Amino acid sequence: MAEHLIEFRNIKKSYGSVDALGGIDLYVDKGEVLGLIGDNGAGKSTLIKILAGVVKPTCGEIIVRGRPVSGWNAGRSREAGIETVFQDRALALQQSIVHNIFMGRELVGMFGWLKLKQQLAEADRLMREIGFTSEAYTPRSIVGQLSGGERQGVAIARAIYKQADLIVLDEPTTALSLAETAKVFQFVRQVRASGRSIILIDHNIHHIFDIADRFAVLDRGKIVLEADRSKVKSVKELVGFMEHVARAASAGGGHAKAAGGVAP
Repeated sequence: MAEHLIEFRNIKKSYGSVDALGGIDLYVDKGEVLGLIGDNGAGKSTLIKILAGVVKPTCGEIIVRGRPVSGWNAGRSREAGIETVFQDRALALQQSIVHNIFMGRELVGMFGWLKLKQQLAEADRLMREIGFTSEAYTPRSIVGQLSGGERQGVAIARAIYKQADLIVLDEPTTALSLAETAKVFQFVRQVRASGRSIILIDHNIHHIFDIADRFAVLDRGKIVLEADRSKVKSVKELVGFMEHVARAASAGGGHAKAAGGVAP
């Protein structure tokens, strides 16, 4: 069996007496879109912050390409090829697309001269790679003039420039119209086609159902469902399982888990 791109084994995170994560086992394979679903407070933010290396797990093991990694931190996360695009996207709206892509990692030559022509060519290539085909915009276009979906595309292009093998998209379709959401998913499909992986975090189950290759449902700090897209017949079936989990938890019945399909 091929090794996973990254794997979490029994990852736990506690804040005093509060368990934010109660033993997460999760993996991502090369070239797949993993849809991570969960309500507010389920532990999604804690999980991706651990993945980004900005939060240290209380215990557990992180394995990158088959090798356990010790001293996991933000630097090691970047070395592993992981980039996270948070909800605010961290873009400078008054700056151009090319400046946003290369911000902090500018190409410079002798005496510190900026290689602007090379940056423009690389930015154009990245935009085309993810399917940014609108002729209305060029690498010199100001990010503040772009739509929400196109801004998400700039953030994804920046992650690719940073040599990301795994891109984490945190609620990328929040406050976007259907047309803009479709643009974001076009970018996601292009990234997957290039052999890179994506963790897509979204409250909208319909969005995740349409784009993800595999689902992981997080509830109260635990993975309660892992299922391949081919094993889930409909959004209704997925929602039904999540409702079953919620009822079981409320009744004190604990969590259910199904790896092969959705079968409460």
